Amino acid sequence: MGMEETYNIFESAQKQFDRIADQINLEPAMRDFLRLPRREFHFSLPVYLDSGETRIFRGYKVQYNDALGPTKGGIRFHPQETVDTIRALSMWMTWKCAVTRLPLGGSSSGVAVDTHNLTLKEQERLCRAFVRMTAQNSGPEWDVMGPDIMTGPQHMLWMLDEYEAIQGVKSPGYITGKPVGLSGSKGRKEAPGFGVMITVREALKELGMDISKTTASVQGFGTVGRHAVELYTRMGGRVICVACLNHIDHTAYAFRKKEGIEFDKLAAITDPFGEIDKSKAQELGCEVLPGDAWIEQDVDILVPAAMENQIRPDNVEKISRRVKILAEAANGPTDLSVDPKLNEREIRIIPDILANAGGVVCSYFEQVQSNMNYYWSKDEVLGKLDSHLTSAYYDVSSFARKNAVPMRDAAYMVAIDRVARACQERGWV
Repeated sequence: MGMEETYNIFESAQKQFDRIADQINLEPAMRDFLRLPRREFHFSLPVYLDSGETRIFRGYKVQYNDALGPTKGGIRFHPQETVDTIRALSMWMTWKCAVTRLPLGGSSSGVAVDTHNLTLKEQERLCRAFVRMTAQNSGPEWDVMGPDIMTGPQHMLWMLDEYEAIQGVKSPGYITGKPVGLSGSKGRKEAPGFGVMITVREALKELGMDISKTTASVQGFGTVGRHAVELYTRMGGRVICVACLNHIDHTAYAFRKKEGIEFDKLAAITDPFGEIDKSKAQELGCEVLPGDAWIEQDVDILVPAAMENQIRPDNVEKISRRVKILAEAANGPTDLSVDPKLNEREIRIIPDILANAGGVVCSYFEQVQSNMNYYWSKDEVLGKLDSHLTSAYYDVSSFARKNAVPMRDAAYMVAIDRVARACQERGWV
């Protein structure tokens, strides 16, 4: 409990920024400008419940920086939502868009709510209330939202419908993550997980390793982890361990099969929340281990694809000497204090702002398609994703080599420099 109370995600994101600002000698006014959001909104959302009573939910929207273009970010519904989480996510999104050369800034929105306790009708009223509060500060050319924790295509569609009713125009580019038949993009579901493995593929090439001779252990089998495993096995790699959370008793389990887990069979026994059926996994020949066993597997690649703060001083020593790549599919999965230890062991860290950027890149593609009202095939979307992320990976990797800095530092240096230059050229600072 103590760790949760003392860990402030926004302070952690700011510390990361400060460290890089020192390294690139960012001048004081620019540093002050970039370590805080440009603007943020706090609001109360009254929602009529089916019972006839009204409940008030607290909402936040943070537009961190829009020097490179309209802000882009997810909207999450979560019972423990805080403005600091939203600030951190919007800051990371700013760097993520910059490092992948998207013409977008970073934002994030959230409502403190547990949607498990709301009916579909109540969720719809909440979505519409949220749009009514934010419509004048968002839009296709200003701030574009997409789904995040506990929000999905249906929520995005309700929000779009409310926004169009307010504005009196069709604006499919207002929001991304919409259903495929209703201005959504094909390939969006796969993009975050596929993006992780596109960067892993390029890292393996640089390390001179044949993907078909490598093994991986993955924490999380939700949308990101599942599609990462799918593409990795398709490319010839062998996943020997997958960890996931049981949503009923909140216990994590790891499923291990040394000869390799068959993706299709595992996906068939997984629910929509990424929870694997324990007894059916045993029938497939998997050993059931404690949830934290994923980190100590004797593999070449570790993929944390679940929550933040999963690799810490208390468990970093458990990482096998064989591990060569740590691909951060989750946001902030590594406590920054253990980076020096990982770098010393020459583990190639593919930082979260690069490894998990597939989602925002594909969101950008959806935004472009919606604004043009012209939609691409799935192969076209995933092909564009591949070339976009490959070139972003090499931007960071060549910067890291040239300047003899670790990949994480390189990614932040490239991103922060791009945003700072844009602010400077606009004459803001």
